[in-house]
Amino acid sequence: MPDSRDPLPVALTVAGSDSGGGAGIQADLKTFHTFGVFGTSAITAVTAQDTRGVEAVHAIPVPVVDLQIDLVVDDLRPSAWKSGMLATRALVEAVGSAIARHTPPAYVLDPVMVSTSGHTLLDAEAVEAVVAHLLPQATVVTPNTGEAALLTGRPVDTVEQARNAARRLVELGAHAALVKGGHLEGDTVVDVLWDGTHETIWRHDRIDTTDTHGTGCTLSAALAAGLAHGRALQEATGDAIDFVARAIAQAPGLGHGHGPVNHLVQARAPRPHPEADARG
Repeated sequence: MPDSRDPLPVALTVAGSDSGGGAGIQADLKTFHTFGVFGTSAITAVTAQDTRGVEAVHAIPVPVVDLQIDLVVDDLRPSAWKSGMLATRALVEAVGSAIARHTPPAYVLDPVMVSTSGHTLLDAEAVEAVVAHLLPQATVVTPNTGEAALLTGRPVDTVEQARNAARRLVELGAHAALVKGGHLEGDTVVDVLWDGTHETIWRHDRIDTTDTHGTGCTLSAALAAGLAHGRALQEATGDAIDFVARAIAQAPGLGHGHGPVNHLVQARAPRPHPEADARG
């Protein structure tokens, strides 16, 4: 008898491993699972870290990363990819080549550059490679304001500058850009999405906490999961932002530094999330 169940969506994360479990591959796979997506991975680096900081980074050889990606894609056919920590220019270029080779239906670029504790996670020379090799292939790029400033070469210290940065990232080749406002001053967090035609802004109250380890990884993984389910970009983005806000609010309080968020909260809010401001 034929199986009438809907196929389980598959997503691929190409990122580093976090031994503390709050960010990187570990956060991505937990988030995929919560969103009802089968998670696969290609590990680009192994880190020794906990909630207090990163002590060591060991980049995985490029051929091993390539083989991980090729085997997963050839067998499991992920309908959405995301990339996170890529560590070196060689890895950035290799992942760019893999994306061009396999042309995933959706690709979320999280340009991980600096950890929450301030540890540099991407070589300075690799930033240009991100712009050249990854940005033009991204369905959406999800930088925080500091990363947006590095990618665009312009300061991003205000909401207006975040709006301009999102536009600039699309001009540089991304299909859409979500500039996250968590690092801006103020009691309200403002996230800006520009898709080349429409701007959508989400606003929510800032949560006074240090339990924010892995928020960027978690948001980009949630967004990739939504795209794997076939949701529209704006809907998937709204769900991801809402998920991270609730994951922060219900953080388990683990560790002695920047604690992890709670990846076990419900994937989609039981009630519609607050209306977004849409401007053309």
